[in-house]
Amino acid sequence: MPLNPTLPVTARQPINRCNLPAVILGSLTFQRHPTALFIDGVRELHSDLFRRLDREAEREARATLFKDYMVVHFRLEHPEDAGLTPGQRVNRGKADYLRLIRGWAFDPDSREGAVLKGWVESRFGLVPRYHRGPIRTPGDPTFFAYQELRTTGLYNTNALEAQLDLLYTYAQYELEHAVADRDHLPLYRGINRLGEHELLGQEGAEQIVLLNNLNSFTDNRQRADEFGDQILETRVPRSKVFFYNRLLPGLLKGEDEYAVIGGVYGVRLAVI
Repeated sequence: MPLNPTLPVTARQPINRCNLPAVILGSLTFQRHPTALFIDGVRELHSDLFRRLDREAEREARATLFKDYMVVHFRLEHPEDAGLTPGQRVNRGKADYLRLIRGWAFDPDSREGAVLKGWVESRFGLVPRYHRGPIRTPGDPTFFAYQELRTTGLYNTNALEAQLDLLYTYAQYELEHAVADRDHLPLYRGINRLGEHELLGQEGAEQIVLLNNLNSFTDNRQRADEFGDQILETRVPRSKVFFYNRLLPGLLKGEDEYAVIGGVYGVRLAVI
């Protein structure tokens, strides 16, 4: 198969809300030579949080500080302060970043998964390639179904995407502390067939694939064995890690799962 590592036009938006356009950050070149990604204005808006985090030497203390800041800044325990009207038929006051992460871990094709994929689309300009079915063009019925789930998931919530902006920025802050000497993380994903993914070509021992705009990986190769007959091995840019379980201890079972922003990747296939 001839090599075609370009991010397809149907897989990207012309604009986004970070420092690089989707055609660059979603490319194979970016995977191999990554740089930092910044969502517009987040570090500046929450500069006080990051100054306070700098004063905490322990990771657990920083995680507690982050969660407390989210509660206070977004009024998570008092949604009426953010404009929620008590007594509404549909009460979305408890829809927050923690619920989204739990929903993603339970089912990436859930309504929560649609909100997260929609956030990636909005902030990074990468359009989902799968949600309860393949999405190949904006006219696909699966695309409209995804948009409906995303919209209902965001309806009447409290700055839900802004919460995700800060969660991603905090994850990048912690990764910089943990792996400052590495631009990539070796991660793994269990699959049943390589044909489940969009193949763009082959280069040496690597298959070039277009991943969904948000994906589950693990840093534990043995853990990946549980989810398929084959394992995708790849080097994920540090700046493309949206969330990982160790970031907020106690939120999810296990400590080895990563939510990874997609695009074009070179992967190696290993048979279990």
